Amino acid sequence: MLVFKKNIFRLILCCCGLHFFMTIPVYSQGITYNQHIAPIIQTHCVSCHNPNGVAPFSLMTFTDVSSRAKFIGFVTKTKYMPPFKADNSFQHYKNENILSPEEIQIIQEWVNSGTNEGKRVSKKQQLTILDSHVNKIQNTGILPQQVNISVGMSKSFQITEVGKEEFRFFHIPLQNKDPHYIKSIQFIPGNKKLVHHSRVMIDTTGEIAGIDGLSETDTNIYKYQTKPLADPFLFGWVPGNDQISFPEGTGKLLYPKSDFILNMHYSPSPVETSDSSSIRIQFTDKPVEREVVTLALTESNISNQPFIIKANSTPTFYMRSPLIPEDISLISIMPHMHLLGKSFKAFAVTPAGDLIPLISIPEWDFNWQMTYTFQRYTLVPKGSVIYAEAKYDNTTANERNPNRIPKDVGYGWGTKDEMMNLVIYYVKYKQGDENTVL
Repeated sequence: MLVFKKNIFRLILCCCGLHFFMTIPVYSQGITYNQHIAPIIQTHCVSCHNPNGVAPFSLMTFTDVSSRAKFIGFVTKTKYMPPFKADNSFQHYKNENILSPEEIQIIQEWVNSGTNEGKRVSKKQQLTILDSHVNKIQNTGILPQQVNISVGMSKSFQITEVGKEEFRFFHIPLQNKDPHYIKSIQFIPGNKKLVHHSRVMIDTTGEIAGIDGLSETDTNIYKYQTKPLADPFLFGWVPGNDQISFPEGTGKLLYPKSDFILNMHYSPSPVETSDSSSIRIQFTDKPVEREVVTLALTESNISNQPFIIKANSTPTFYMRSPLIPEDISLISIMPHMHLLGKSFKAFAVTPAGDLIPLISIPEWDFNWQMTYTFQRYTLVPKGSVIYAEAKYDNTTANERNPNRIPKDVGYGWGTKDEMMNLVIYYVKYKQGDENTVL
């Protein structure tokens, strides 16, 4: 009987697999850029691949795409592009960007059949396609008419030490008289090649202004780090994580008399250059029912201390949150590690023993990190605990190991140091949240 059931199961799998492949149409003839390829590129690529995007080249036109057709065919077939690192069989997200098997096949057949442009569309259709391009790009940034605050560094930072990493703090005064709730926040790197990441914090004491321009290694930094911050993690920018927006009826509080404090990391530069980064804020235009709160788990939450990745080792570290004091609804989640990171997984365990999957990144990519927004509010009941596990590889087998001869690595902000962070935005639970699409 057991063997019979196994055979039936295999038959079902075979039939399902056959049906899966048979549902993908074969376009042996007639695939064109205008009809088949442009919609795929518009949906999955132009948000980064536009003249103002983070990608190194634009894919806005037929010429842009056709000139790189073989390259596009390769990176989409291998699923290197578009970059989306989270395992969507573990959890689904609103901002998933994954090509379907059909889309990958269509690109392959277009590339192999000669990259035909196809019939030019009418002016009306051209406007529709242009609107699609523009909307896709605009969706990656706050529209000009929606910006309530746009502020930047008081002066350009001059990067004069060639070939050296820089960790700097900057002070951006706001001094707003009234409290506001933030709907969206966007960080604009002034030097896209060198700004590696930035952490945006809020100070309301007015006593940290002197930190502006100071290096992390400056001993004067310590007197400012003793001041309590109103928000120690308003937003974290890394390539792939340009903006965060909060659901309707919620917002992140911008306190009166707020100043932004930026913790900036610059990659080594081969030449003297400069940076002038900025922040754009959009306020809520409707009453806020619930305030967005940040839950940040850091190295201090690691249970198997000390947090040291020994040379020639592949350790796993575990962290846990304190007991969740009330029912909460998670909006988004963002893990963070450096170059020795190999995988990251987080989940919650309820008082009843149920497991709530939050995120799994089987192959960590230091160069592409993002905030993953859940498709719906994810309920974590009172008394639950959030757990995370992160695996590291400090051996020569890790091609990204910054030390050719591995050495012990501990906590630090430098790229050659390591971190284990988990940042979650949430609101207090309201009945029906688990059915609310974000």
